[in-house]
Amino acid sequence: MPLVNGTAEALALDNGKIWTGDGFVERVVIRGNRVDSLGGTLPSGARVIDLRGRLVVPGFIDNHVHFVTGSLQLTSVQLRDAASPGQFARRIAEHARGIGEGAWITGGGWDEQTWTPPVLPGRQTIDDATMQNPVFVTRLDMHMGLANGLALKLAGITRATSDPPGGAIVRDADGEPTGILKDAAMKLVQAVLPPPSLEERIAAIRAGLTEAARYGVTSFCDMGLSDEAFEDFRAYQRIERDGGLTARVWVYMPIPSWERLRNAGVERNFGARLRIGGLKGFADGSLGSSTAAFEEPFEDEPGSRGLMMQPMEDGSMARWIAGADAHELQIAIHAIGDRANAEVLSIFESVPGHRERRFRIEHAQHLDPDLIRRFATDRVIASMQPCHAIDDGRWAERKIGSTRARSTYAFRSLLDAGAIVTFGSDWPVATLSPILGIHAAVTRRTLDGRNPQGWIPEQRINVDEALRCYTANNAWATFAEREIGTIAPGMLADFAILSEDVFTIHPEDIENAQVDMTIFDGKIVFEI
Repeated sequence: MPLVNGTAEALALDNGKIWTGDGFVERVVIRGNRVDSLGGTLPSGARVIDLRGRLVVPGFIDNHVHFVTGSLQLTSVQLRDAASPGQFARRIAEHARGIGEGAWITGGGWDEQTWTPPVLPGRQTIDDATMQNPVFVTRLDMHMGLANGLALKLAGITRATSDPPGGAIVRDADGEPTGILKDAAMKLVQAVLPPPSLEERIAAIRAGLTEAARYGVTSFCDMGLSDEAFEDFRAYQRIERDGGLTARVWVYMPIPSWERLRNAGVERNFGARLRIGGLKGFADGSLGSSTAAFEEPFEDEPGSRGLMMQPMEDGSMARWIAGADAHELQIAIHAIGDRANAEVLSIFESVPGHRERRFRIEHAQHLDPDLIRRFATDRVIASMQPCHAIDDGRWAERKIGSTRARSTYAFRSLLDAGAIVTFGSDWPVATLSPILGIHAAVTRRTLDGRNPQGWIPEQRINVDEALRCYTANNAWATFAEREIGTIAPGMLADFAILSEDVFTIHPEDIENAQVDMTIFDGKIVFEI
């Protein structure tokens, strides 16, 4: 901004309803990249944006995205809304015709639970159309993927290949791989999948940042899936160096690499717009892939209680967590099933010392009352994604039954117990839109329209609570509560201006609201 009398020119958002996180004001004044004042008189010479009564909230913070993966998938084959195995196969065939021979087909986001019947796809359905292109397309939860025959050949996967610890190679009645690989078995193909170049990552991230700004997302935690997270960080650095970063980014590295961070002297809170946020690990898989680790068997697979990841089984996870915590690196562990959540909480509880660590459990989906109590008592962050509830709610009870479902995505119970709940998207597993996440948390209306009063409605929360989970609570979970998450003098000027007042419209209509403008670091980065 230009300077006036040695100070940054003021920008005022006026004549609106500004939710600060602690009430409402009609005006906020920004100087430079920080909030100067709330309410009061309008500074002389200030640039004024007339809100015309619209609602302003702090910029949304997404607690859990796979941002580079989602950004790369913007130009890959799109299978999320493929309504049948036939449509699934046709889209892959069409994509294969449009790319060069030998090029990999990746992306996907398919969901067999929307098919009738919900059967897993197999390589036979796509092999004829993809003989010249290796294919590896992942399920929407990214815990299962389908490889075609060529990809299996490149990876050396045959009927003689053993299931790796923490993974499964699905086989037909004759023992031949069907192409479906679950969790750790996916790494067999991923090991031969060419990684994107630095320039490809940069181009993808720029496209993803445009999407984030469109949804009012001004900060996010990018949860690294592998050592490629270090390459992702390089790409973010290039974008930040060139002044193109339009969101604050915390990159979480895979927990087996914790010693690399320690040896490099990485500090948890170092960096203004780009930070290494901490370390991410996996305790189990996912509900949809039947790899979440439960105390009791699945209803539809009575011989299985899911998969616990190998580092949980052999003690590596506990050692990694203790070592990383000793160097004050934040820990975030993926846990879906009740057995996985219980074991991660036990590891956290075993770490000595009493300083505030802000341990996180990512997803925290399937809990019992005792686990809910432990989240609150231990001050472990329940890092949740509300859109998963309205997605899984269509079919979850087929897998775990109605009794266990009562405390699934237990937003209300966790908050009432005093636990710290944060929200995000898990993009590209679900939409990047926080507004749709708020709608999901407040209504719990499943995507199939079969639960108009909400799936497990007693777990609904109100708009104020949902907004806090997307703003102030997320700021606290990333050690950034003094910088972002609320609107107050001295805080960074990150805002989302909404088309509708989500506090007053009918909860069912929240999904129709949109972001009219996004302000990041005091500058408009998106405007309709």
